[in-house]
Amino acid sequence: MLDGITKALTDVFKTLSGNAKINENNIKSALSEIRIALLEADVNINVVRDFINSVTADALGEKVLRAVSPKEQFIKIVHDKLVEVLGNESYSLKLKPKSNLSIIMVAGLQGSGKTTTVGKIANYLKKNEDRKILLAACDTYRHAAIDQLKRLGEIVNVEVFTGDEKNPIQIANESLKYAKQNGFDTLIVDTAGRLHIDKEMMDEVNKISKDIKPDEILFIADSMTGQNGLSIAKEFNKSLEISGIILTKFDSDTRGGAILSIKHIINKPVKFIGVSEKIDGLEIFYPDRMATRILGMGDVVSLVEKAEEVYNEEEARRLEEKIRKREFTLQDFLDQMEQMSKMGSLESLIEMIPGMKAQMQNIKIDEKKIKRQKAIIQSMTKKERLDDRLVVGSRKRRIAKGAGVSVLDVDNLLKNFQKTRQTMKNVLKNKGKMGNFDLSSMF
Repeated sequence: MLDGITKALTDVFKTLSGNAKINENNIKSALSEIRIALLEADVNINVVRDFINSVTADALGEKVLRAVSPKEQFIKIVHDKLVEVLGNESYSLKLKPKSNLSIIMVAGLQGSGKTTTVGKIANYLKKNEDRKILLAACDTYRHAAIDQLKRLGEIVNVEVFTGDEKNPIQIANESLKYAKQNGFDTLIVDTAGRLHIDKEMMDEVNKISKDIKPDEILFIADSMTGQNGLSIAKEFNKSLEISGIILTKFDSDTRGGAILSIKHIINKPVKFIGVSEKIDGLEIFYPDRMATRILGMGDVVSLVEKAEEVYNEEEARRLEEKIRKREFTLQDFLDQMEQMSKMGSLESLIEMIPGMKAQMQNIKIDEKKIKRQKAIIQSMTKKERLDDRLVVGSRKRRIAKGAGVSVLDVDNLLKNFQKTRQTMKNVLKNKGKMGNFDLSSMF
């Protein structure tokens, strides 16, 4: 996501290196390149125009400081303007105290990942807010939508109210009554999606909204949506008055213009982004963190937060001691790969590490290779995982057969593991410096 914009901005900043000051001449071509990059990413043309004008005004105005380099000044200006476009601050969900029922209504177009997002919201609130949640299945039109919500309810371990599975308005009202009678503190209503906005759809969601009086009306938008999708979202907001936006499929290979356009188009905050298809693949949207990622500067805060969810201090200390003593085994290697997968895709993690995206610009991350590495280790005996020196001759052939790979793949894994183990030891020894380690060997 947003690779094109990030690369273009990085290239632009390089052209400013060595200049004595910012002036109209040296930023004219830079701004032209930024404009092209934003338009190619399908950012709304009005957003592009306002962004470029604002950057120009600040770059040539009194806000430019004499004490820092032109490149640093320009990066700071672009960063601040990106934060403005993205929304300036993060927004939490409007939830009442648990003694009262909070109602969240979820709406959007068909194919945006709406029902899946309902499950993710439930998982997020149960995990982080310890809420007692009821899901209401009011999408009675899309084939298997109710069954999908039931499966999500089972995964998150929350109850799903289905009613007669025919009348959405009746289901919404009955779910509200059921939630109040049974001590739920949060009701999340999944409304029907459509392929496009029509009067029947808007009348239905408006009637549900008036009946249940939600605290939040969240609009689910696909990050891959183009200008037409944004126009539909604008019309949707006029009719329903949404309170926040969730952008889905943010991990997809897409131009990403929606993230820079939708706040301007709808004038409502983006509250969450969907970063994977997993049930926990929902993140709070922080405009300042997103701006640094767009600029290729990483997002260390989010990375640390993700790490804290899967690692504890005691485990980290034990792992560090093993690495120092060269006791890091293939089993430890497997465990770390499993832990990292819980944090998200490798590509998304790399984007959060400052400078890493640029370092790996020409390295293709092969998630399938990592799965093969896991399969190879899982095909080993316990003794082999604890002592990689045992993996020779016929053992390699047996492991390769069990994992469905070649002996060469097993050899490559062992070389990769040994190199990684030594690198990790060197990193600790040199206080975090990776030296000339070739990252491509890991992927």
